Amino acid sequence: MTMPPVPKKVPHNRTFHGDTFTDPYEWMRDKTDPEVLDYLNAQNAYTDEVLTDTKDLQKAIFGEIKSRTKEDDTSVPFKKGQWWYFSRTYEGKAYSSYHRVQADQRPDPDVVTEGEQLLFDSNALAEGQEFFSTAGYDISPDGTYVALGIDVSGDERFTLRISNIETGEVVDESVLGAGYGLEWSADSRHVFYGRVDDAWRSHQVWVHEVGGDPEQDELVYEEADELFNVWVESSRDGQWLVLHSQSRLTSEVRIMPAVKSGEQTVVSPRRQGLDYAVEPAGNELLIVHNLHRTDFEVATAPIGSSEPESWRPLLVAEEGERIEGVSAFDTFAVVSMRSGGQTQMRVIPRGEDWGEAYVVPGGELSTVELTSNPESAATSFDYVQTSIIQPPTVYSHSVTTGESTVVKAREVPNYDSGNYETRREWATAEDGTRIPLTLAYRKGLEPDGSNPGLLYGYGSYEISTDPSFGPGIISLLDRGVVFTLAHIRGGGEMGRAWYDNGKMLSKKNTFTDFIAAADFLLDSGWVARDRLAAEGGSAGGLLMGAVANMGGDRFRAISAIVPFVDALTTILDPSLPLTVGEWEEWGDPYHDAEVYEYMKSYSPYENVEEKEYPAILATTSLNDTRVFFVEPAKWISKLQETATNESDRPILLKTEMVAGHGGRSGRYNAWEDQALRRSFLLTQVGVRQ
Repeated sequence: MTMPPVPKKVPHNRTFHGDTFTDPYEWMRDKTDPEVLDYLNAQNAYTDEVLTDTKDLQKAIFGEIKSRTKEDDTSVPFKKGQWWYFSRTYEGKAYSSYHRVQADQRPDPDVVTEGEQLLFDSNALAEGQEFFSTAGYDISPDGTYVALGIDVSGDERFTLRISNIETGEVVDESVLGAGYGLEWSADSRHVFYGRVDDAWRSHQVWVHEVGGDPEQDELVYEEADELFNVWVESSRDGQWLVLHSQSRLTSEVRIMPAVKSGEQTVVSPRRQGLDYAVEPAGNELLIVHNLHRTDFEVATAPIGSSEPESWRPLLVAEEGERIEGVSAFDTFAVVSMRSGGQTQMRVIPRGEDWGEAYVVPGGELSTVELTSNPESAATSFDYVQTSIIQPPTVYSHSVTTGESTVVKAREVPNYDSGNYETRREWATAEDGTRIPLTLAYRKGLEPDGSNPGLLYGYGSYEISTDPSFGPGIISLLDRGVVFTLAHIRGGGEMGRAWYDNGKMLSKKNTFTDFIAAADFLLDSGWVARDRLAAEGGSAGGLLMGAVANMGGDRFRAISAIVPFVDALTTILDPSLPLTVGEWEEWGDPYHDAEVYEYMKSYSPYENVEEKEYPAILATTSLNDTRVFFVEPAKWISKLQETATNESDRPILLKTEMVAGHGGRSGRYNAWEDQALRRSFLLTQVGVRQ
């Protein structure tokens, strides 16, 4: 077998707070440099050669994912105005098409209904493109137009496309480089959209007249504070636009009538540490805020400006609960929250005043969340429930009767959920904190110390790693793998304090929690000591890099997806995408020497040692805006140079040359990428077919 390519070294000194770090691979940052591209292609060739023996397993896993997917399928229709909207997938096609139909009642999602209209077909729009993604779509209030953002490079900057639904004519494609956020004015003549700055911060909201010159677009709001992002949303009744300005810790919300030049009203001026979100609800506002309680409460306030101290409590989080959001309808509201570490929904009925909240029943170790429910006058709402072993089922909940009925359970061919089990276990962290784990495995499997295992984690930004179904996971379970989600600190599973204790100068808790989860699996016998693999992506890729350094002896193999592994270099450069806004997540090493030293002690790239590491596969994308490809490129280069691994523990880099943070686009490409990563891990833990 050939050896990995050896890159040149160009010493680059980074000096802060009296400390100098010499980086030999910083020259790789320029993605237009032919030498950089040649090196990435050489790494790809080396990875392909090393993984030659996994090709049959890759094909098998891809085939299994495909066989457990109903390729010709339809989503559950949702109602907006006089129309029902839904999407379709087709066998052999990578993307969805989007449709609508007029009907008195919800049409059968699996039957083609007479009078259907095509909104757009992503397969047609993606034709001839190596990459295709959208920023979502929105229908004009009068039902005439559909607007969507299109990205064909992966850099998450979008071309705004507006078309007439009846005729299919594209009436406007003039706005380029838009960010996320897309809403219509109430008169259907204007579109509100976001823009990002050079650091990919959502800093502006603009309004564009349909068919007009984008040079005449008007700036609605600009967020000057680099710690904050801004985005726009419509109220469910379509009467208001809500402009959210938010940092990691603080928020400020403006509301304005949904017209081109509506007057803006600040609900409450930003106050350090006050985190609140606003939902217009008829003649008042529903506000989720943390003024009095770390884990938030729902309150009411009059439309307009008000002092937080005057907001009237409606639902308060109790011990072990975390309120995450509220959705307002004319006669009720749905509160999305967590209880005991799991997702939960509560309904608050509304008559002349708000009634008592009640819980919508959910399954054990499952995830429940609202789907699209744009009708404010609705008396019922749709939600989806899923778990690691239970395919998603969409329910309709009647607020009138308090009952839920199944609308559609996802059909999964060649699958019987009765063959699998899921359970909750707890690991104990270094400081005594109990860390929840969700395990899934083939029924009858015993913790006898012989099983292969895969431990997955994220643990940042208060994002919870909740259980959900994926056909690729079943391919693991069928091969005897114990699949485990580690609900580690830095995520949001157990409330705001869970997040706070896994960020800033407590970030190492995230890594030691994950190592504790690995120790539990090994010590309890659920996984054999030489058969445990780990996987994480983005900030979860930072987790992978940190545990490889701090506790790599627990793992046979690691899959690091778009990994944030040169964290200190990135967070020290305010000109890079997202950096300044991240200072409330990781700390500010640019100005604070204590934060600098702390981040330097765990940043994966700077802590690679001369020792044996797990086998590692890092995957990245050249056009990734969120985590630059250079981070895993440098990390893998240093590991290949420094680690003492034998050839049976390879350290590999695979770079997609036309893709973004989410990897290649299209479901078949995504299945292939998943099959590659999982076959690498399976082979390393002794599963070769």
